[in-house]
Amino acid sequence: MATRAPQTIQFAIRGPIAGADLPGLCERVRALLERSGADIALCDVSGIDPDAVTVDALARLQLAARGHGCLVRLQQASPELLELVAFMGLRNVLPE
Repeated sequence: MATRAPQTIQFAIRGPIAGADLPGLCERVRALLERSGADIALCDVSGIDPDAVTVDALARLQLAARGHGCLVRLQQASPELLELVAFMGLRNVLPE
């Protein structure tokens, strides 16, 4: 039996991200995942600020993606953002 190759999509998030932006951002990503049926979502985070709200947004996106059977992988994350992700204990939740 042939194994299906993973479907991949790419999207970018630009910032800064405010707490009030989180529901809309999550809803847009959910809609993207529903339309695409992707297994892996590559998220370009080069345009966002490394702060707690950003990490919260990324964690929420990962939860939304997992609800659709998808995994979000960060791309072009700054060292500062990766350090903050690790500090907040989310290194395994938000992989590169």
